[in-house]
Amino acid sequence: MDLSKLESILKGRSSQPQQLIEVLQDVQESYGYIPEEAMREISKTLGVPLIEVYRVASFYKAFKLKPSGKYVITICNGTACHVRGAQLLLEQAVSQLSIKPGEVTDDGMFSIEHVNCLGACALGPIASENGSYHHHMTPAKLRKFINSLNHHEKEEVKYA
Repeated sequence: MDLSKLESILKGRSSQPQQLIEVLQDVQESYGYIPEEAMREISKTLGVPLIEVYRVASFYKAFKLKPSGKYVITICNGTACHVRGAQLLLEQAVSQLSIKPGEVTDDGMFSIEHVNCLGACALGPIASENGSYHHHMTPAKLRKFINSLNHHEKEEVKYA
């Protein structure tokens, strides 16, 4: 973990426990998740007990405590999406990528999440990739989409 980024985030925030959520947001933005080592430094610098830092970081769904893949495939499992086949989308992603929700593929390219609602009920079932929504998704469309991301990555590597 590059501590210089963390030091920059914490600079000028010593003994300011009210800055906890803002600091966690900055750490997540810098690292893509909140490493345990960062939580320890945040605790010391802000003067917040480590258990409180962990409690806040684990309570809010926006914070990740583990690294994610380059492409985060999020499947909505809200009521509207669920009745339109969201479970089949989740099964497709799990089968195709050989990982469970919350895990990352060995190459670090993909991770899968499922959430209670993405807020686009009329367009369900919804799958998103790094925040970009894909509506009226089917398992076949999702398979093709994941394949296209894989193909795009291979093309980038080939021409790099």
